[in-house]
Amino acid sequence: MATTSDELLHRVTAPAPDEAVTADTPGRLHALVPELDGIDDSRQVAPADARELTRVLLTRLATLEEGTREYSYVRATLIELNLSLVRFVLRRVGNRQEPEEDLLQVGSVGLIKAIDRFDPEHGVEFTTFAVPTILGEIRRHFRDATWAVHVPRRLQELRITLARARDVLFQRLGRTPTVAELAEHLGLSEEEVIEGLAAANGHTAGSLDAPSADGQDDDPSPLAQRLGREDQRFAAIENLVALKPLIAELPERDRLILSMRFGEELTQSQIGDRLGLSQMHVSRLLARILKKLREGLSAT
Repeated sequence: MATTSDELLHRVTAPAPDEAVTADTPGRLHALVPELDGIDDSRQVAPADARELTRVLLTRLATLEEGTREYSYVRATLIELNLSLVRFVLRRVGNRQEPEEDLLQVGSVGLIKAIDRFDPEHGVEFTTFAVPTILGEIRRHFRDATWAVHVPRRLQELRITLARARDVLFQRLGRTPTVAELAEHLGLSEEEVIEGLAAANGHTAGSLDAPSADGQDDDPSPLAQRLGREDQRFAAIENLVALKPLIAELPERDRLILSMRFGEELTQSQIGDRLGLSQMHVSRLLARILKKLREGLSAT
């Protein structure tokens, strides 16, 4: 089950096991952090006030000792104040067919990393630092956790580059660009473009139990029931084709014995009667002929 953003927030801000949490804990923490006095729910703070309060709390967080209750409280408030940044980044990323709660959780991890790494003394706005950090965490999630088939990172990035180039050329040409046009536009070889397009197929996988969606007919049966199977008779045909030159090299009597045994389906005794040989002699001849043919097939 996916962890919700509220559960994630609780995990990273929960007090240590040996800290007694009582009913007046929030009040005592407000006394320790006067900047939060009068704020009951930091998630309801107006955006302009949230930016100013974030700046003040980040400065305060830098002076606190990590692991203390005061540090955890300020850090938790900063996370709640800036969850809107995560939602803003998710809107920029767009719909990637991933559950929104999962992406919110991943983005919250990026927000927490931004809070932990931010240095107020550098004079940079927190949003300027946090947005790329959140976006990077989400992109890392797409790269590492959403591919149905593992492909090298180079091909994952090439897939994105090809998608952008295809959009640009579609607007310019009014049609889907060819492989050659994509290669010329990106300065790549056609082989590299083909490799990138093939790798894109590994991003998502369809279920064999899902109904066919090719639109060619109205058959609702699962795709697995409509896939062709390997015809085992192909192997027999291949063996016959390979045997033909080997049989042609046999002496005439050996070819005649094979024809009577496997063509006319005569018994060894019947073959012996026709050739004036004993059944035992025919058996030895057949064994020698078949051994020679098997060795010839193994050598091909």
